[in-house]
Amino acid sequence: MDWTLEVVIVPVSDIERSIEFYRDRVGFDLDHHTVTEHLEIAQLTPRGSGCSIVIGSLPSQQEMAPGSLKGVQLVVADAEAARAELVERGVDASPIQVIDPRDGGTFFGFADPDGNTWSVQQIKARGEHPLIPVEARQRFGAEQEY
Repeated sequence: MDWTLEVVIVPVSDIERSIEFYRDRVGFDLDHHTVTEHLEIAQLTPRGSGCSIVIGSLPSQQEMAPGSLKGVQLVVADAEAARAELVERGVDASPIQVIDPRDGGTFFGFADPDGNTWSVQQIKARGEHPLIPVEARQRFGAEQEY
């Protein structure tokens, strides 16, 4: 049986500020933003990822303190280019660290406005062999602008 990780709940204090950060600064796609009389929820997905983040006012999100999520890992094919893109968009990213010279041993990090932290790992093979092929992303609409 396959088990897939599809959503990570990110605890935040300000949903609108967090949407702006993850969409406009980090570059995640905003899949949906739903506001009802009972809740507000937004789902954002890193381009090329099969896993999304969800921010909002669901009861499970209220159980975690804003900023308490630490070390969620993203993977990119080029850490220098990814870090430069984030810095250009106003994200305070840490310097790149090479823990191991082999592919997969290069990292940097950043935090969202609440202090939730992200680790970004470079795996060059993702550029040549993405986990979700471009054709599949186009077929399912993940290449759309929101």
